[in-house]
Amino acid sequence: MIGSPILTQMPKVGRGLDRRTAREMIAEKLMVLVATNMLRPGDELPGERELANVLHVSRETVRGAIQILAARGIIEVSQGSRSRVADVDLSDVTVTIASPNAIDSYDLEDVHAARLHIELKVVGDAAENIDGETLSKLESLLETQKLAGNDAMRFLICDREFHVAIYRACGNPLLADFVTDLYTYMMDYRRSAMSRPGAIEASYTDHSEIVAALRRRDRDAVVAAFHYHLIRIYETTKDLLAGKEAGVEKQKQKGT
Repeated sequence: MIGSPILTQMPKVGRGLDRRTAREMIAEKLMVLVATNMLRPGDELPGERELANVLHVSRETVRGAIQILAARGIIEVSQGSRSRVADVDLSDVTVTIASPNAIDSYDLEDVHAARLHIELKVVGDAAENIDGETLSKLESLLETQKLAGNDAMRFLICDREFHVAIYRACGNPLLADFVTDLYTYMMDYRRSAMSRPGAIEASYTDHSEIVAALRRRDRDAVVAAFHYHLIRIYETTKDLLAGKEAGVEKQKQKGT
């Protein structure tokens, strides 16, 4: 494991003890969305009210977070129009333990195996430890997901909050951070996959079953629901990667 890109990009020890304001924490969350390509250069940000609902903060906090990111050149704010993501590369920004570049350097099969091995343990523990506040948050996020329509970007913003809330409920912050990094794998492809007809509806159905099982504190049912969800994510990502490789090969043949 010497030289592993994950282990060489550790965040500052004790960062959880930082005294950050609410708007600074939301700014960090929004920056992660840009770093993982959930939000891409040129994308319009959802409205303040929508972001406030998803992130469970006030509109004033969201507004302050956007101002922080605008000052850093990550978000472009224009009078009379929606804020947009600037043309900036944040792929080397540490998300929790590793940067998106570090995670994406691994093979799909390895990442999928890791998710099955670790994530199912994490969500199983979450089923036993989840509290009422987190359950209420998940219910609220489900309602927000309903309103995403066919907008993959909006759904994925909510999807990340949904997954991370469950990971955090496991009670082990290090495992939760590690699984969060695995979740960000090949997010460019995830956004493309979620743009396919029926993809958002299928994920919403998966999420509904996961929340129902969590509400019952049924560890086996939560693990089974997540297992099904992870298999579907793996298969769609594999399909998109295969399509990209076929396209590259076709271009090579044209060039010869």
